[in-house]
Amino acid sequence: MLFYRAALPLSHQTLTFVSSLVRAHRRQTGSVWRKLNPAQQALLVLVYLRKGETFAEVGAGFGVSTTTCWRYVNETVELLARRAPKLRTAKRQGLAYVVVDGTLIPIDRIAADRPFYSGKHKMHGVNLQVIASPDGTILWVSGQLPGSTHDAAAARIWNLLAALRDTGLIALADKGYHGYDETSAHVLTPYKGRNKPKSQKEANRAHARLRGPGERANAQLKTWRILRKLRCCPHRAGRLAKAIHVLQNYEVTAG
Repeated sequence: MLFYRAALPLSHQTLTFVSSLVRAHRRQTGSVWRKLNPAQQALLVLVYLRKGETFAEVGAGFGVSTTTCWRYVNETVELLARRAPKLRTAKRQGLAYVVVDGTLIPIDRIAADRPFYSGKHKMHGVNLQVIASPDGTILWVSGQLPGSTHDAAAARIWNLLAALRDTGLIALADKGYHGYDETSAHVLTPYKGRNKPKSQKEANRAHARLRGPGERANAQLKTWRILRKLRCCPHRAGRLAKAIHVLQNYEVTAG
């Protein structure tokens, strides 16, 4: 096997942040010795999440076994996911509105796994719901649902409407959420149908302009290549996304 050195487009502050979480966890659990110190474990996890390489490849680069690499990643991802912000934190920011959007995380599954097959995207994956601020900052990420789940159905499962009511927030959403909220006007969607009057067309254009920057939050999640195609258990997708949410927002703050 050949080895090489490579750069990771993340700040030293992020590495220090993750290292501190690992160090505190080891101290709490009484872990006396491990092959990698907290900083090395943190770097291993960041490489895995950012570059999307396999456990075997990442482990080889750090001189640990595939099993040890898997254990380090799962442990650290869980520590990060626990720190994922709740939607109520957005209320304190005084936002005029938020943007809700669904995204499909492709997975390495076979054709027999029908619940994970998305007819819209023509691939197997898991559905994640993402709520972002108007400038695209990620505010909240849901757990995972099978890729066949429609966005409106996912919103009902995660009870987003109740969460928005509790926080007093208004969400802009695309046509995939049409019909989800027809009474309280907490989730606003574009007008549907052909031959719409000019006023509705102009309203849709304004809606799209406001929604567009917020929908870039999904693109930010997928700059972490592990979410471009999962090779692990699909039921880990939500925890991975929440961990990346914490890291992505920390990167923005540190930058």
